[in-house]
Amino acid sequence: MDLIHITDVKSCSCGIKAKTKDDVLRKLAKLAVKSIKLDNISEEEVYKKIKERESQGSTGFGGEIAIPHARIKGMEEFLLFIVTDRKGVDFDSLDKKKVRLLFVILGPEEAVNEHLQILASISRAMSQERVKKELLGATTESVLVETFLKYTMEKEEKTSEKRKMKLMILVLYLDEFLYHILEYFIQEGIEGATIMDSSGMGEYISSIPLFATFIGFMNEKKNHSKTIFVLIPENKEAEIVRGIEEITGDLDKKEGAMILTTDISFYKGTMKMM
Repeated sequence: MDLIHITDVKSCSCGIKAKTKDDVLRKLAKLAVKSIKLDNISEEEVYKKIKERESQGSTGFGGEIAIPHARIKGMEEFLLFIVTDRKGVDFDSLDKKKVRLLFVILGPEEAVNEHLQILASISRAMSQERVKKELLGATTESVLVETFLKYTMEKEEKTSEKRKMKLMILVLYLDEFLYHILEYFIQEGIEGATIMDSSGMGEYISSIPLFATFIGFMNEKKNHSKTIFVLIPENKEAEIVRGIEEITGDLDKKEGAMILTTDISFYKGTMKMM
């Protein structure tokens, strides 16, 4: 989704001042209704929806950034706007840091897939530290929006042909890697993958009497794994492997995961999140 069509400078604000999280949510609702995209939605309705979402878990994901979002009945198109608070405000963030930069996403109730795409686009852009610095340094709402869009504008493919892809198969024996890797995939623009429960051979060897005593010394959890099948662009193979190893460590030296890639002669369809 091209964010230029849903970002409204009228709702953006540089340097709001808020003392509490609830104060921030109130100010965000007030800013939201400045957009014509919410002509039929009240400020109170917006406040209730984003507060309801926050009650399910803070959207302060860390690094001084929060992405409050809600699906609102009656909205026909998405609204995205950006707000900065240079001093920061306590937002119950995962890393306990005060939030200074907020991206607010409001959209139709039924448009779940588009909502996820917008979240992924923001996540990709904000994985670059320099982007956050430039946004926090913006002195006007126009500069704020222009800076953000500079890093998020979608690039059209130079050819109408399908991109050359490879199939990556990733076996994970350590659960703590899984969600970090999925987050990394989203940041890289990978919109879908298939994840299967799998088992190592230890689970089966333990049934053979000769080996049963020795297998008992093994951690049972290490016999269970997750196997991820994902299509990746051929020209980004090395980059994506490096990104995964930043999470798992050097897989030539560490245990707990394995990556392999293979060429694809044909594919049709998608594994995108629905």
